[in-house]
Amino acid sequence: MLNIADTLHRWCREARPFALATVVDVTGSAPLPVGTSVAVDEDGNAVGSISGGCVEGAVYELCRQVLSDRGAPQRTWFGYSDDDAFAVGLTCGGELDVLVQRIDPATQPHLGAALAEVAGGRPAAVAQVVDGPDGLIGATLSVLGDSCIADGSLAAGPTGQAVADPATAQLRAGRTALVSLGGDADTCPDRLSVLVHVAATRPRMLIFGAVDFATALSQAGRFLGYRVTVCDARPVFATAARFPYADEVVVDWPHRYLERTEVDGGTAVCVLTHDAKFDVPLLQLALDLPVVGYVGAMGSRRTHDERLRLLRAAGVAQERLARLRSPIGLDLGARTPEETAISITAEIIAHANHGTGLSLTLGTGPIHRPGHQALDERRALNAPY
Repeated sequence: MLNIADTLHRWCREARPFALATVVDVTGSAPLPVGTSVAVDEDGNAVGSISGGCVEGAVYELCRQVLSDRGAPQRTWFGYSDDDAFAVGLTCGGELDVLVQRIDPATQPHLGAALAEVAGGRPAAVAQVVDGPDGLIGATLSVLGDSCIADGSLAAGPTGQAVADPATAQLRAGRTALVSLGGDADTCPDRLSVLVHVAATRPRMLIFGAVDFATALSQAGRFLGYRVTVCDARPVFATAARFPYADEVVVDWPHRYLERTEVDGGTAVCVLTHDAKFDVPLLQLALDLPVVGYVGAMGSRRTHDERLRLLRAAGVAQERLARLRSPIGLDLGARTPEETAISITAEIIAHANHGTGLSLTLGTGPIHRPGHQALDERRALNAPY
């Protein structure tokens, strides 16, 4: 549901009831992951997608039915059928398990609070019971900071705490996940399946070098959901007016800023200056940070070779140098700053998801596959990752 948090937050603020259809399980190839939702309000307004268009019409009608009947939540399944070209199903061959339920913001005020946090870019989690006793299916619990707030069916007793514990753990891990729990008479006698929707803090994209390519890359990074920082030591170039899509523009020497800022495994470091006096101390530090997710540097092949020579002379070990993506980006034939930004972000996406970076035309098997399978394919191709 957090994929449509902005709209749902507005509907909750307006006390507008709506039906929520959520993907609770996926088998095989499917276009969108577990936790993705469609919502329909009482006026027939719809937001979101769970299949890229394959089954949206059928889901919309189910939502309208649940809203009008005010009945219990419904579970439905969509698979692939080639018996009838007009049959409702997934043309990609996958299978979706979907829960459709009516949400009344007046009776679940904590949900509006959680959606407000997500819409404001702050971390939060919503636990949704998707399987279990009839009286608990569809019940929700929100994790806001150190607080866990539930609706009536989870608000009291050990079951609420049993749901709160894994929800809090998933928020700390920053992952949406389907969790099985219960079966213990003392803590949670009922066996439950709980989908924990998590909105973690936005990952960071650190762009070093206030150049034209940085303008386009900051826009692409913002579009992908990154919290974008542009840093350059030259105040005449590092201005907010030149980088309207950046969340912040910092005037400082790149390596000094990287030393004092926070990074994690989702952080992408993009070095666009191709100036040794900035690049070498910055990359020396970036490649020594164990938690940074991606480090790339712009420049020609000649610039790259000279940069490697200087980094080796500075004492950077070969295993650290192997982490450097340089020249930065995938080979898309990019020339303009905008095309180059797509090239760079495509490589970041492939790197984060262990994608091969190959044209899908050249591949085999399912398009949407587990990350370990993609990683095995890269290794088989002797591709860097």
